[in-house]
Amino acid sequence: MAIFMRAKNFFSTSLKSLTRFQRWNHTLGERSLQAELDSKMAPAPNPALQPIDTSKWKKIQASTVGISVSMISHPSWIVLNVLHKGGFEAYLVGGCVRDLLLNRIPKDFDVITTANLNQIRSKFHRAVIIGRRFPICRVHIKGSMIEVSSFETVAKHDEEKGKALTSLVPNRCDEKDLIRWRNSRSRDFTINSLFFDPFTCNIYDYNDGMSDLKLLKLRTLIPAHVSFQEDCARILRGLRIAARLRLSFSKDIERAMHDLSASIGGLDKFRLMLEVNYMLSYGAAVPSICLLQRFNLLNILLPFQAAYINQQRSAKTSMMLMKLFFNLDKLVSCDHPADSSLWVGMLMFHLALVNNPQDALVVWTFASVLYHGSWKKGVEFARENAKSDVKFVPEISGYSETKSDEDLAKEVAQFAALVQDSVWTLTETNNLLESMSRYPFFPCSGLVFIPKSTAINTAEIFDLIVEDVKSFIRGRGRISPEINYHLLGIGDPCETRHVLGKIILETMKAGPCGDAAEISPDEKDRLQPKATVEVLTNNKSPTKKDKTRAPSLSNPDDKGSMPKKQKLVETNQNPSRLHTATKNRKAVAKDELNIPEKEIGHLQGQENTAVKDSKSKEDKAKKPKKHIQFVAENSKHHIPAHAAKGKTEQKGSAGKERSVGSLSALFRRPF
Repeated sequence: MAIFMRAKNFFSTSLKSLTRFQRWNHTLGERSLQAELDSKMAPAPNPALQPIDTSKWKKIQASTVGISVSMISHPSWIVLNVLHKGGFEAYLVGGCVRDLLLNRIPKDFDVITTANLNQIRSKFHRAVIIGRRFPICRVHIKGSMIEVSSFETVAKHDEEKGKALTSLVPNRCDEKDLIRWRNSRSRDFTINSLFFDPFTCNIYDYNDGMSDLKLLKLRTLIPAHVSFQEDCARILRGLRIAARLRLSFSKDIERAMHDLSASIGGLDKFRLMLEVNYMLSYGAAVPSICLLQRFNLLNILLPFQAAYINQQRSAKTSMMLMKLFFNLDKLVSCDHPADSSLWVGMLMFHLALVNNPQDALVVWTFASVLYHGSWKKGVEFARENAKSDVKFVPEISGYSETKSDEDLAKEVAQFAALVQDSVWTLTETNNLLESMSRYPFFPCSGLVFIPKSTAINTAEIFDLIVEDVKSFIRGRGRISPEINYHLLGIGDPCETRHVLGKIILETMKAGPCGDAAEISPDEKDRLQPKATVEVLTNNKSPTKKDKTRAPSLSNPDDKGSMPKKQKLVETNQNPSRLHTATKNRKAVAKDELNIPEKEIGHLQGQENTAVKDSKSKEDKAKKPKKHIQFVAENSKHHIPAHAAKGKTEQKGSAGKERSVGSLSALFRRPF
């Protein structure tokens, strides 16, 4: 009889899985057909046939937009300098130039040079050429890895296209300009096509990238449909950039993203994992998820989470998942990222709760033990701080104060085991489809892209709680509650447990309607301001403001000072020509995610600034608010700050900070 029942259940599950696959394939077919019809009805123009207007090419002095060589990382500067001394042209290119213009610390510094790949490799002791279609040279230096590409690579790959384009350029065009321009045309978005020469301190803009930055708009260099068909990963990259910088999309990109969204299902799983990790580990998880949902991509990448969000929104109930990511975003940033094990662990935790709702005290204790690294401290904290009014549905089943420590330990260990078991939903198609039976009318692609090795390593984080939670005393090994971002970035299990516990505690403390506790400012060494329109419209140098550190979870009496924010701006611009691309709709964000209004600001100004303030308040007060340059005195000789210690930078008075749009601006279409 038991065998018959198991067989019956298996048949039922298989039938549901087949139905779901059929529904998904039908949807996919419709989208592909529509995209094909659109492509035939509106063929994209050939960029090679359009005349080249060199009058729009711009060379901008870096000091006028607040960029100096002191902002370049030391390893990157070494690479640039070695190539330059070797007789080659060397530039910073792409996203790092964009981020410097917006006064954000770049995720990495990419270098491009006139040297070929073999010449690059010969210049450094530890350098390796990787890649097939577009090979690059990875240079390992001073504990960092710098990616160096060659102009020659793109020129060879698009040789015919390059000749066609070059034939349309006036003969008087400078050869160096021509090389840079041809390379810029191969890039994904205009704001990523900027070059910075640190030796002449010039920024080269051949595609109106600066204008798009001022308008906070994302635009492709060629028609968006053509660009995304060439490389559909650009869709995810565009969403990631827009989420982090709060950019709006051109109409061309919006249409192409909707039409071609299904194509990302054909990307290599490694590439998918890479792009999703960039979205979730660098401080912009919530806006990234919102954009993925808006363009029907979340149901491809994370179908269970997409179905959960859809159901919660329809029922107008609080979304615990989004609040977890909201609290994650307050702790990580581009220069303080987390390892993927943190967000994978969050997904596992939430999956276990949705499928197996728990008593609030059990969740409080589970999180507190993770955070404190000790059963005794964890239970004490949970009993003292647990709230009975936390009513996440369906995650929390109720609240019981009468549980004994013995019963509580047993339930916490059982829940930890459920968290570990949920790893298979993220890595096995059959398990995913079985979990999706909770949402029978929601389409599921069956795609899983999280590597099993990553998921299993994450599951091992909870081993100590499953095996013997009452003996769990192996904590972080130090008294300080502050986060060690180096350990977090390399996926250290103890550090990941601690931060995951903190995120869950903050989420439970806030509840559906409550206010979350402030994240301790010292948990980041520095905070980087949000990109603002002033960054590109005024000429005010970065300044700092002292803030008081909020008490930490485990040490409420601990006080300190918050690192100070700075802001970068540009000279000689007409503010009347500029406008903000997105509008502030905090009320919408509050309604959509049930996030307290005062918490929304945390997502808009939390990443690290590039330089330190060295002038006194009296000196700042005497400075005019215009025509102040953000260039180190030594930058006249092109010496980075790390190579000329002791020299000071010119500073100006602070301007009023404004955020670039808000989280809610991403909700153009409700999710």
